[in-house]
Amino acid sequence: MAHVLPMAKRVEVVSHLVEGAGIRPTTRLTEVSKPAILSLLLRMGEGCERLHNRLVRDVDCRTVQVDEIWSYVQKKQARVLPGDSPEFGEAYTFVGMASASKLVIAYRVGKRDEANTAAFIADLRARLVTIPQLYSDGWAPYVAAVGGAFTLAGSVDYAQVVKNYRRKGRKDDDHRYEPPREPFITKTPVFGVPDMKAASTSHVERQNLTIRMHIRRFTRLCNGFSRRLPHHKAAVALHMMFYNFCRPHEAHRVTPAMEAGLTDHVWSIEELVGLALAEAPGEPPKPKALKLPAGTPTTPAKALPNGRGFLRLVGSAPAAPVAPTPPPGPEPSHAPKPWEQLSLFDR
Repeated sequence: MAHVLPMAKRVEVVSHLVEGAGIRPTTRLTEVSKPAILSLLLRMGEGCERLHNRLVRDVDCRTVQVDEIWSYVQKKQARVLPGDSPEFGEAYTFVGMASASKLVIAYRVGKRDEANTAAFIADLRARLVTIPQLYSDGWAPYVAAVGGAFTLAGSVDYAQVVKNYRRKGRKDDDHRYEPPREPFITKTPVFGVPDMKAASTSHVERQNLTIRMHIRRFTRLCNGFSRRLPHHKAAVALHMMFYNFCRPHEAHRVTPAMEAGLTDHVWSIEELVGLALAEAPGEPPKPKALKLPAGTPTTPAKALPNGRGFLRLVGSAPAAPVAPTPPPGPEPSHAPKPWEQLSLFDR
């Protein structure tokens, strides 16, 4: 008969993993073998992904920020050889977060390419029910992905926020990480009517620090990196459920899921483990018709048929200039009469 970890040991192992401990430290702290921990991590990752798929949907939020955080599997991209597994190399994690509730709405692990960008934005779109103010960095495939997922400019207010970190040459080591200021941030509207004063990616960039602090595999310059892509994805899925439902946010004193109205209490690790291991596969969310945000006047917007979005008034054109009225007087002799035909060869 195969050995099965008791629930108390499972909770102990998961508690260490979600707080940033690696596999080997968790083995020493819990006295559970490395294969057993990796097996539990894979099953927890699959269950957490299913839980996220079922619970995090129909999100009503106005401002969404998206970003990508870098990591790698087995070896860095520059050292990948032609015969290596396609899993090796860079493994970016795309994150879409609601600015107000700090809820991670959607995430995806994969290469930083057009296919993964489009799949991530499509998943983000399927979980929203309100026209969002969407902000991202300058990653070029976002434009086509947002245009394809939201289909109409009237269904999203999207802007890109680009930060310039290029250095002309630093003075000394104290200025190594000091960015230039000419200009440092450039904001560009892309679709709809984004609020350019509020356009920012600071919240989701701060989320990157939380990921690196709570997932050992994301710690830079150490040997805790992932050796296999499935374990990497499982660690990300476990962290996202822990962050959304178990970890109270310092700004709200409640979990992001509670702030977003997805649950009414703080989940314990034991509750997370029990629900994740028992969660059955389900269908991914399907896009729903987006509604106008609360407080938006309905007069300048017209709903399109079949839930395709809204035709919105995004501005008013300046009045056409009016030609000055000529002073009264005799009509010039060269002025054509209304019934006369002009000739192109006349001078």
